[in-house]
Amino acid sequence: MKEWLDLNVFLGIPALNWLHAGVAAVVSYLVLVTLLRFTCARLDRLAARTRPVIIDRMADMLRHTSRVVLLLAALLIAVDFLDLPPKWAGRIGHLWFLLIGLQIAIWINHAVTLWTYDRLTGTGPTAHNPVFTTVMAWSMRVMLWSVLLLAVLANMGVNITAFVASLGVGGVAVALAVQNILSDLFASLAIGLDKPFENGDFIVFGDIAGSVERIGLKTTRLRALSGEQIVCSNTELLKTTIHNYKRMAERRIQFNFRVTYQTPPQTLRRIPEIVKSAVVAAGRTRFDRAHFKGFGESALEFEAVYFVTDPDYNLYMDIQQAINLAMVTELEKLGVEFGVPVRKVQLVETQGEAKEEAEADARSGPRDAGGRPRGWAGPQLGQRHA
Repeated sequence: MKEWLDLNVFLGIPALNWLHAGVAAVVSYLVLVTLLRFTCARLDRLAARTRPVIIDRMADMLRHTSRVVLLLAALLIAVDFLDLPPKWAGRIGHLWFLLIGLQIAIWINHAVTLWTYDRLTGTGPTAHNPVFTTVMAWSMRVMLWSVLLLAVLANMGVNITAFVASLGVGGVAVALAVQNILSDLFASLAIGLDKPFENGDFIVFGDIAGSVERIGLKTTRLRALSGEQIVCSNTELLKTTIHNYKRMAERRIQFNFRVTYQTPPQTLRRIPEIVKSAVVAAGRTRFDRAHFKGFGESALEFEAVYFVTDPDYNLYMDIQQAINLAMVTELEKLGVEFGVPVRKVQLVETQGEAKEEAEADARSGPRDAGGRPRGWAGPQLGQRHA
């Protein structure tokens, strides 16, 4: 058998060398797979005893080692048992570089996936931000595979200087063509970094109000109070002043009311205490002040300020309603009436107008009920007037 293997030659290599290479390939593959499983098992046991998640992430990355890469690595190990021409030595080295670079890229790509999952699900150590996480994950993957491609080309002897320069010129041309899209993309990145609002926040800008449903790479989608979805460009959104009501810790409420001028001074002194009692009795409030503000055109003006310790708008309206009802009840007991706009119109007759009217009456003489001079019988039939 050994003589037959020594005498038979395939592709210029004895069959015995091919057999040794095949055995080396099988053994190398089994050793690599066994070593990988052993390492993952040890890392799993170590991760179960320690708190940091980095060890668990390393084990997860190793479990995503490509079996195809291991098989190709075993074949390259087996190639060493073959007596190949010298020109193949450099090519084998390039293949080793390609396999190692490909496997490292696969591990890093999976690490980016794990990082993205932790950020979006909130299980990671940092707060999640969908826009920033999506943009960063996409950028890291593009950079990773671009670097791998350039490194492989450079290792194979390809001059990548001109290639990188052409990519730069092409990138500038593409950027000019899609500048509006890139503007929205960078605006979404700014939203992700600065975090003026997040999903679920209720915001108001311009004449638009709604809850943020999704922050995309180009647009932000809001759900309006009336039910329809509003799609806004990220660039235009950042150009306006945004009111974020979800981050409101409490509400400052200022309201005014008026009472009539007929209210006695001693009653006016009691009104601020009535307002304070009504605010405190409403609950979940913090009273600030209540004052007799000034003299209005037709009523006495009061101003009151208090804080609602919860930002919920419905709660604020319930509290304000309770305060209003309590004030109406207490002021009614004191006989105080609320001031309403009133205007007095006074007609003044001047002396000159009165004198002219008296002279006109004197010239016309006494008149009857119909306004005709007394003794006037009207025109007579048959009379002729010269």
